Amino acid sequence: MRNLITDVPGLKVGHAEDLRLGSGTTVVVFDAPALASIDVRGGGPGTRESDLLEPGQTVEAIDAITFSGGSAFGLDAASGVQAWLREQGRGFSVRTARVPIVPEAVLFDLLNGGDKNWGRFPPYRDFGYGAAASAAIDFALGSVGAGTGATTVNCKGGIGSASAMSVDGCTVGAIAAVNAVGSVIVDNGPWFWAAPFELNREFGARGLPDPFPQNIKPRIKGGAAENTTLVVVATDAILTKAQAKRVAIMAQSGLSRAIYPAHSPLDGDVVFAASTCRRPLADPVIGLTLLGNSAADVVARAIARGVFAATALPVPGAMPSWKDQFAR
Repeated sequence: MRNLITDVPGLKVGHAEDLRLGSGTTVVVFDAPALASIDVRGGGPGTRESDLLEPGQTVEAIDAITFSGGSAFGLDAASGVQAWLREQGRGFSVRTARVPIVPEAVLFDLLNGGDKNWGRFPPYRDFGYGAAASAAIDFALGSVGAGTGATTVNCKGGIGSASAMSVDGCTVGAIAAVNAVGSVIVDNGPWFWAAPFELNREFGARGLPDPFPQNIKPRIKGGAAENTTLVVVATDAILTKAQAKRVAIMAQSGLSRAIYPAHSPLDGDVVFAASTCRRPLADPVIGLTLLGNSAADVVARAIARGVFAATALPVPGAMPSWKDQFAR
């Protein structure tokens, strides 16, 4: 176990970014079409191909999921992923045509100090292609890919990932791009809200403050549409599309365990749930409940790891990272 979403057999992750720009793209590529659904809780989401993920829609399986910076400009990234997948002969078959299915969600990083003067066309299509082409089982965390320019209210954000085995033996993993309106740390830090779910010192083993501070006031950054936490939860459990939707709903609890506040009108919080459908659940109700609970736990851990691993952008006035503030 690498403690990454790629511990789920049948998928890979790739990144592409530009530190001067202060932005990038992350792609989860499935070895074969994967069943997927979605749950949107934030008040300002930016998505592509999200409607087809609802139970009852015709297309059951997808080829990849894309996260990108760039706000609405970043929606171009999925076109680059599609281009790479088409070269591999991948896609939904319509007679002689093949159309790669690539849902996407974006986060806002346009005001982080990077040089956004990219000319006529934004670079996200190329980022998407490069991220898909570089996808592998091992991948970096922190200020890479879609997490390159991500921030929270008081720490640099980034890409995090975690994995676990559910009680009935299914593998579940998560990857998160953390650009939250709120805080991932308690009060003034260094403690993570997700500390009760930490495993093997994966984000510093700082625990929670003792005594725990009372009447902590929420802090928020930015304005409407400037913040988002994007998550993919993956599993090898055999699910229906409706069951995947339930896993996505339950996994949203992981955002609430790791971010204070979450799901605000200022966020575009989105959770995708995908299954490579290799291992049956022991029970369709109890097994799904246990799987969804594990999904929420790994999401909380992935969010904390994203902030723990992040580094500040090399630009004047950049948001400091958790390590800048607390590693000593």
